[in-house]
Amino acid sequence: MCALLVNPAQQDHDHDQDRELRVRTLSVAEYQAFLSRHGGASFLQYPSWARVKDLWRSERVGWHYPDGEIQGAGLVLYRQFPGTRKYFAYLPEGPVADWSDPHIDRWLTPLMRHLRGAGAFAARIGPTPAYRRWDAAAAKAGAGPGRQISDVLATEVDPVGAALADRLRTRGWKRCGGEDDGDAQPRHVFRVPLAGRSLDDVWAGLNQEWRRNVRKAQKAGVETVIGTFEDLPEFYRLLRITEERDGFRLGRSLAYYEQQYRVLNEEEPGRMRLYLGIYQGEILAAHTMITAGKRVWYQTGASADHRREVRPSNALQWRMMSDAHALGAQEYDMRGVPSTLDPSARSYGLLRWKLGTGGQVVETLGEWEIPMDGVANTALYRAFQAYLARR
Repeated sequence: MCALLVNPAQQDHDHDQDRELRVRTLSVAEYQAFLSRHGGASFLQYPSWARVKDLWRSERVGWHYPDGEIQGAGLVLYRQFPGTRKYFAYLPEGPVADWSDPHIDRWLTPLMRHLRGAGAFAARIGPTPAYRRWDAAAAKAGAGPGRQISDVLATEVDPVGAALADRLRTRGWKRCGGEDDGDAQPRHVFRVPLAGRSLDDVWAGLNQEWRRNVRKAQKAGVETVIGTFEDLPEFYRLLRITEERDGFRLGRSLAYYEQQYRVLNEEEPGRMRLYLGIYQGEILAAHTMITAGKRVWYQTGASADHRREVRPSNALQWRMMSDAHALGAQEYDMRGVPSTLDPSARSYGLLRWKLGTGGQVVETLGEWEIPMDGVANTALYRAFQAYLARR
C-alpha cells in the first residue's frame, strides 16, 4: 500500500491554484490596507502618485478570490487618446502581484478583461522582479571602450524574473525600448542593500574615495539638513544648473516638484524629503528622497557648479543612506544608471559615482506593453505609439 504525503502549505497553495482570481476596483482604504500589509510596493503604486500625474485618470484595482480576500493590487493610470473615448492603461512599477506564480494567466487574464471594460485599447505594466544583478566590483572590472553592462557576466540572475520574461513574451507582451534601453522608468537602477547590515557595514562598503569625500565635507563644515516646501525653488534652480552641466533634461517644472512634495506628504508626513547640503550659509546641493513601506529611493539630485571641492553631494548621500538605515529600509535605491560601461561616455560618470557606494547595478524586468485583442485596438495602439513619438 502506498501513502501520499502532502505538505499542508503546498496543499493550500495547490488549492489556491484552483480558485479563480477576479479583479475589481478598490477603495482608497482597501488599497492602502493592502499596501501596508505588503510593504514592498514602489512609491509609484501609491494613491498619491495618481495626484502627481493629474493629467491621467486613475483607478485602484485588486485581485481577489470569490470570498473577497485581496491577493494583489495595482494603481492604474489611464491616458486618453486624443479624439477618442479609448485609453492607454499604465501600471508604473506595478502591479503588486505574485509574479512567481507559474499560472500567470490567473493574474493577467482578469486584469486585461477589467482594463478592456474600462475602455483601454492597450496596457503597460512594470513587473517588480529583478532580472540580473552586478555587484560594484564586477561592473567596475568590466568597464572599457564600447562596453555595456550586458557584456559582463551577471553576479546573480533572478530565476523569477527570467521565467516571467519568457512567460510574457510567449503571451505577446513586448518589452518597451527593446532589450537594452528603458522607457518611462529606468531599466537599470542602482541599489545599496541595507537589510541585515549595520551602519558600520554600510560605511565599510563605500570605497576609499567616497569615505574620503564624506570626511572632507564633514571637516570643511558642510551641514546636511532636511529642508521644507519653501526650499523647493532653490532645489529647482540647482537642478537647472545640474542639467546644463551634465547634459540632460528631465523636463519637469518647479510646479511639478511642488505638487509631488505636497501630495506625497499629505498621504504620509515625511514620505518625500528634501535634503540640503549647506556650506557657509549657502545651499550647494539639494537631493530628494522618497520613503514607502520598507523601501527608500534617492529620486533627484542637484548641485552648484562652485565649491565642489567640499563634496556636499557625498555628504548628503551619506546622510540619506544613514536615515534610510534608521528607518529600517531594506535597501537604498539610487534609481537610474546608464547601461554603458564606456569610460569615455558622458553618462558613465554618474554610474562611476554610484558604484562607489558599493551597491549593485540591477537590471529590472522593465516595462511591457500589449494591445487589447481586436484589429481596431491594434491600429489605435500603433497610432498612439506614433503620436507619442512625435511629441
